[in-house]
Amino acid sequence: MKWATRAGVHIDRAACAWLIRRHIDADAEFLFVNDPSEVPADATAFDMRGVQLSHHGGDCSFETVLRHYDLADPVLWKIAELVHEADIDDERFDAPEAPGLDVILRGLSMTCDDERVLELTGPLFDGLYEYYRRAMLLGRPPA
Repeated sequence: MKWATRAGVHIDRAACAWLIRRHIDADAEFLFVNDPSEVPADATAFDMRGVQLSHHGGDCSFETVLRHYDLADPVLWKIAELVHEADIDDERFDAPEAPGLDVILRGLSMTCDDERVLELTGPLFDGLYEYYRRAMLLGRPPA
């Protein structure tokens, strides 16, 4: 399936792409556009103005995608807190890791094209997922 988002990938778009590829569509193909009018008819748009899978009601796009696809995994919702704070920075969640995650993604977007950002951030989000999964199982941060 084709998925389209804005060019110039940052935190929310990278996290959504990871979420889509790992939990919704393993064969996802991502397209990067400069304007919503450039989204092909056969693509599902995300994290851009005027589309269903974007910011709504104070949620970032990652949270919207979780709700839309009814993904109740508590580890994904923990990652959603980080993504939300890194993207929106409204202090809704206690997510001290968020500023660092934001800096890493901004730096990657300055040195890599969008495809490469997704390639590099996939393992980063995999690592976050595994860290928080183990923390929830153990009831404490893993060693």
